[in-house]
Order: sequence, then structure tokens, then C-alpha cells
Amino acid sequence: MKIAPSPRIVSRTLAAIIALTLAAGTATAAGDVYYERAFVRAAQDKCRLFEPRLTQALEAATLQARGAALRAGRPAPELAATAGRARARAEATPCNDAELNQVKTRVRHAFAGWSRAARINFPGDKADWSADRFESARDGWRLFQDGATGASPVRFGLTGRAPQDARPAAVVSFVGKPRPYAARIVMRDAARSPRPWLAGDGLPPEAARRAVFASGADLAPRDLLASGAGAGEVWRFPDSAAEALAALDPREPFLIEFLFRDDSVATARFEAGDFAAARAFLAMGPV
Repeated sequence: MKIAPSPRIVSRTLAAIIALTLAAGTATAAGDVYYERAFVRAAQDKCRLFEPRLTQALEAATLQARGAALRAGRPAPELAATAGRARARAEATPCNDAELNQVKTRVRHAFAGWSRAARINFPGDKADWSADRFESARDGWRLFQDGATGASPVRFGLTGRAPQDARPAAVVSFVGKPRPYAARIVMRDAARSPRPWLAGDGLPPEAARRAVFASGADLAPRDLLASGAGAGEVWRFPDSAAEALAALDPREPFLIEFLFRDDSVATARFEAGDFAAARAFLAMGPV
């Protein structure tokens, strides 16, 4: 049987949240920041505290806080329990609670900058995701991470004219190689390996991996080429690839593999990082 927290406990919890700045850069421990943001996110689901754009900003920040906590060493089951406690607090808190109203005001101030921001970098352990909410008349990078296979630059992310409509793609500029006949994203298969495989190189054995193949390739427009590249190819992937990547643990790697007729494979390594948080940022729509 579940016992709801007493009003006094709820009040103390809210008071503690009010006392903490919800914006990034505070001295609060990573797990506590995640609890704060998960609580407000759950309160939003219950009470509809914020307009859609700010809700997306809060979603992005909550996912970012979870990623930071994982990278700081907090186990995933512990963070799942943290989210559960946050939901329980939100469920026990009346929507007309005076202190919740103060939390609402605090969050508006803390995340107002997110809703107005055009570009944000989401740092990871070794690589960043760069997100861009501008809208343009031509296809451009709305989210990307840079990598390489040998001396050839590879850029992967989401491309589109508008941030909320961006689709997964990889652009490669091969040096001294013929054109590959296929490209695929290789990652952990959650159905075969439910938990992230963080030992060794971070990828599970072959039997526990999945591959998502590109639907086709074209010459890459100049706006999509990596810095310094004169030409390249853009490989387009289905939307299911983005959904699968967003479900990975932020500490996990994934691979882009290019397949050649001579049976050789050129591989570029990427980091899942805060891909899910960056997608939520893009979902706010254009600036």
C-alpha cells in the first residue's frame, strides 16, 4: 500500500526546491538537480503550469539533468527511483498550493532563457551536440555532432529547414576512397540488451547490437558539409533511428558504418550524450 506524503513533508520539499536555483550552474548535486526538474515536470503534467514552449524547455532541461547525473556516477536504477519520488511529491501537492505557485514563478524565470535561445551546445564526456533552432529556406543542420573515419570527416545529426521537422542524416567527405554502397547506424539493441553496456569500448557483443540502414544518399549541399570539406555525400536515415538513439543511455557510443563493394567498412564513432535533451530543445520550434 502506498502512503501519500504528509502536507508538512510536501511543504518542506517545496521550500527546499524554491531555495535552489533551477538553472544549470548551481552547486546542487547532479541527482538533486534531476529531482527538482523531474518534480516540476510531473507537476506540469498534473496541473498544466506552463505554456507548450516552456514545457519543452523544461523537458530538455530534465533530460539534460538526468544525463549529467549518469555521467557523474549516479546509477540508472537510482535515478529511476528519484523520478518516482518526484512524481509522488507532485501527485500529493495540490495544484493551487501557494508554494507550488512560487515554484512556477521560479521556473518561469529560470527557463525563460531556454525558450528564447537559438543555439545551445549540449556537452558530453568526449563530444558535444550542437543544436540550432533557426528556420531557413534551405536544408541545414539543426543538431549535429562531428566525428571522423580515418582522415575523412563525418557529421551526424538532424537536418531540416525547421527545427521541429529535422530528420536524421550523416554527411561524409571521403579522402581517396570510392563511394560506399550503403551506410548504417549501429547501436545497442534494447530488446536484446536492456541495460547499457558500458564496459570495454561501450558497445555490446555483435549479437546484442542493432543496425538502422540509410534509405539513400545524395551529393551533400554545401551548407551540410563539415568545416573545411569541399564535397561529400549525405545519407538519410528513417525517423526510427532518431527515436532509438534518444532512448540510449547518455554514456553510450554508437557507430556510423559505411559499406564498400570490396567488403571493407569505414567506421565513425559518436557519443549518444544529450541527444534526447537536444531533440526536446528543437521541439520548441523556431526562434
